[in-house]
Amino acid sequence: MKTKITDQLREKYNKIEQDLDVHLEGLLYSKPITYWDYIQTDALLNLQITRTTLPDENVFIMYHQINELLFKMILSEIEQVAKTEDVSAVLFSSKMMRISRYFDMLTSSFSIMKDGMDVEQYNKFRTTLTPASGFQSAQYRKIEFASTELINLIDNRFRETIDRNSSYENAFEHLYWQAAGKDYKTGKKSYTLTVFEQKYKEEFIRFTKFYNTHNLWTKFKSLPQAEKENKELIKAMRHYDYTVNIKWVMAHYNTANHYLNIGGQTTEATGGSEWVKYMHPKYQKRIFFPDLWTDEELRDWGTEV
Repeated sequence: MKTKITDQLREKYNKIEQDLDVHLEGLLYSKPITYWDYIQTDALLNLQITRTTLPDENVFIMYHQINELLFKMILSEIEQVAKTEDVSAVLFSSKMMRISRYFDMLTSSFSIMKDGMDVEQYNKFRTTLTPASGFQSAQYRKIEFASTELINLIDNRFRETIDRNSSYENAFEHLYWQAAGKDYKTGKKSYTLTVFEQKYKEEFIRFTKFYNTHNLWTKFKSLPQAEKENKELIKAMRHYDYTVNIKWVMAHYNTANHYLNIGGQTTEATGGSEWVKYMHPKYQKRIFFPDLWTDEELRDWGTEV
């Protein structure tokens, strides 16, 4: 057994032109792994930098950091589908359900935000967050780019008239979340949107150049007909679409409403966005996989919640 393992190790390192004996010698001086070193616990627990003395701000920060970690997990799963040639319906379904479980967790976790923070504390520390906004999550924007074709992310007001062969630059200027930070009558962008673009726009355009032809929807449509008719895969695709674009969005919307709609008066979000129309699915009708829904389902998207 030992000889077999040694031979396998030697074969592994020979493939990369490395000397196995050198690597084995290195093991003589390596430290045993511990949980805290592997997870980087100390670093992780020191990433919460509050701006106020209000204790519930810590809840807010950690909750969003957990979200970003889950977003990273989701992007990893999507990438595996995107970069697998001739992906099977079985693998596709497995990855879709794994991604959906992450989003199920994200959706249910909004109770931490909605019921787990003191409203008075939130409305005090939120003023220190201006002009930051949740729509500045670059990873969430990437999840959208990697899930569907750009046309399905265009602001609903322009989706029917925009050229489907439009340049990335032009399409970017008409994405639905631009509505959270742009006055379309004047074209003026908010500071929140401007700094977000300055940091991520070029990265987004590079990202979408790959995912324009490798997103989940395009990958699905390129499958052989028999695979596209796989009931488990269709069920998994619909579950993901509904979970992200209705359940997750509405959980976010209801949480925002809990804190920003006070006494019947709608308060402006920290980034200054018109958050009601930006977030509610019935306005933007964000749908990743439109052909998997009936005409009635498409028409009533987001209206039953």
